[in-house]
Amino acid sequence: MSFLELAAARFSVRKFTPDPVSDNALQRILEAGRLAPTAVNHQPQRILVINSAEALAKLPDCTPYHFNAPLALLICYDKTASYKRSRYDGKEGGEIDASIVTTHMMLQVADMGLGATWVMGFDPVKIRAAYHIPETLESVALLVIGHPAPDAQPSQKHGLRLPLEDTVKYNDFAG
Repeated sequence: MSFLELAAARFSVRKFTPDPVSDNALQRILEAGRLAPTAVNHQPQRILVINSAEALAKLPDCTPYHFNAPLALLICYDKTASYKRSRYDGKEGGEIDASIVTTHMMLQVADMGLGATWVMGFDPVKIRAAYHIPETLESVALLVIGHPAPDAQPSQKHGLRLPLEDTVKYNDFAG
């Protein structure tokens, strides 16, 4: 499958079987995140693997969007390690880096025939307390992962994409 075919076929899985994700699959997913590019190669991503019954049981208090997945990855960035665009405006690069890492892992999940949903809808205060997230880490994404249920389907909005001309301009925005 080509990259564009993989990107088009991937969808947010919101219904999983109870089957666990193998350790080998988890390691491949984490490796995809490790290989992701980050600003100035600072690699500020810090990933919490949530896969024990006890840890997974805390998710419903932090988000309604856990979909009973057997695995979740909380992708954070270390504010003390991330690149800041200090020469110009001080923009924090950690959130961007964590998003790139999440995307790499999400596509690796799809490439292996597993399913995932990128969850941003979580309570950051509750997730920090539940999983003892240090103050130096900022939570960006929760990637819930598992084997798609046989009846898992993409949302009705999945195939809706704006035409390229609505989202891409060449050389400046005045044209």
